[in-house]
Amino acid sequence: MTELAELEAELARLKQEHRDLDMAIDALESMIAGDQLQVQRLKKRKLALKDQIIQLEDQLTPDIIA
Repeated sequence: MTELAELEAELARLKQEHRDLDMAIDALESMIAGDQLQVQRLKKRKLALKDQIIQLEDQLTPDIIA
């Protein structure tokens, strides 16, 4: 696989994991006795994933010379 294809595959995987975490957080928060510590951990992981997604998107988007 080329480097570009590998980056795109990694980006897709990270975006899916980000969506999955979002659903898990929503499910935990909707529970009456939801585990707030677990929610905080998931939110922290979600933010870290978002940073990785942005970094990969920056690598995949060519610089535009204005």
